[in-house]
Amino acid sequence: MSDLKGKVAIVTGAARGIGAAIAKKLAERGADIAVCDLKEEWCAETVAAVEAAGSKAVAVGVNVAVSAEVDACVKTVIEKLGKVDIMVNNAGITKDGLLMRMSDADWEAVLDVNLKGTFFFTRAVARPMMKNKAADGTQLGGSIINIASVVGIMGNAGQANYTASKGGVIALTKTTAKELGSRNIRCNAVAPGFIQSKMTDVLPEDVKKAYMDTIPLKRFGTADDIAKAVAWLAGDESSYVTGQILSVNGGMIG
Repeated sequence: MSDLKGKVAIVTGAARGIGAAIAKKLAERGADIAVCDLKEEWCAETVAAVEAAGSKAVAVGVNVAVSAEVDACVKTVIEKLGKVDIMVNNAGITKDGLLMRMSDADWEAVLDVNLKGTFFFTRAVARPMMKNKAADGTQLGGSIINIASVVGIMGNAGQANYTASKGGVIALTKTTAKELGSRNIRCNAVAPGFIQSKMTDVLPEDVKKAYMDTIPLKRFGTADDIAKAVAWLAGDESSYVTGQILSVNGGMIG
């Protein structure tokens, strides 16, 4: 199990769902957490869970699609928690629709949050991570983990904006790994498959069965499945892993 004691992590979209699960998992393994979401007040439950795990937590409201807010968020985290070792770019939205009917606004909104937001935070934490050094001057760097999606690899009808954004996240991940590797900053992505949530719970049974038929493990994933993958990528056990896309999808695709 990864030991993250003494580490500081920023997790975006951490008020609920996969982001909240990631924040809790990193806290359980010892990291202090900046719980970030669009509204600070949304973060209270996750903050409480982080603190219950014995870690420090700070809630920060931030619109990931606005570079000035992202820069201010990172500055606040460093002021309150001292540094940034782990960056989890999880914030994301969907606005589904067939591409011929998709509005400019729906296209731009999804790309702004999912892809531009990932870029803004990656850029904002790069320099602080470069300053992370051991007492002997050894470059400690950091770990950036982006949440992509299986559909960013395989495509999906009705999600032109979402698939384009997640495909972009995958490409950005690989480029970031190449640019920052010399400073011991690793960048990887987790690509979730079909993850059980309140939204999927209400799907008709025939729709669930159709999805299940594509999954060799014959179960939907959970937020905790994704959180455990992120925790591994955040820690030293994956110290020689960078530029990789870890598919957590039950075997839907290779």
